[in-house]
Amino acid sequence: MKCYYDFHLHSCLSPCGDNDMTPYNLVNMAKLLGYDIIALTDHNTCLNCPSAIEAGKKAGIEVVAGMELCSSEEIHIVCLFPKLENALDFSDYVHNHIPPVKNKKEIFGDQLIMDGEDNVKGEEELLLTTASDISVDNVHSLVEGYGGVSFPAHIDRSSYSVISVLGAIYPELNFSTAELTPKADVEKYKRDFPLLNEMKIVHNSDAHYLENMLESEFTIELKECNAKSVIEYFK
Repeated sequence: MKCYYDFHLHSCLSPCGDNDMTPYNLVNMAKLLGYDIIALTDHNTCLNCPSAIEAGKKAGIEVVAGMELCSSEEIHIVCLFPKLENALDFSDYVHNHIPPVKNKKEIFGDQLIMDGEDNVKGEEELLLTTASDISVDNVHSLVEGYGGVSFPAHIDRSSYSVISVLGAIYPELNFSTAELTPKADVEKYKRDFPLLNEMKIVHNSDAHYLENMLESEFTIELKECNAKSVIEYFK
């Protein structure tokens, strides 16, 4: 079945995310924009995924638990999981592999952990935008060990992308999918980086604010519009 998707969204738990980007708000905005399935992918954490999944069930939109991991090389990688428990276990692992740097709210903003009805449950004290000590070389196999899939984020950007850091995408990284921003010239990137011709390409918003969420445009063919089918698609 054809499903409208956005697999790269941030909530108010991401320090660069707006406080209005609550799990409830982003899920219901996604529904208004015509999406069938979305993923919540906060920086280096999955702690707002339970609330987003809860809100998604009430709104009638499928929510995949995910994360935007920052590797030790400062490459951003989207990680998606078939079940919430897999995502939370991975979140615990990553939490132990980021520097013990406290968030300075006056500089980086709040990092709010919410319930499914927009109530604040707590705040993450560690700064979530720092690089983990997990190398990009190990991300594919590590995430796979938690039942998930991963792909390099916004590879056409000039920072925090695999191309800007390494100069290319290498087959040794074992990624089968790559994310390009919605306005990227896909054919140009396929010419410049031939490995992309052998990979699936996705386009996501990477929205940190409600106003940055895009009208539904891109689709994928899934057996069903759910997390399990998403994982099967990207494997």
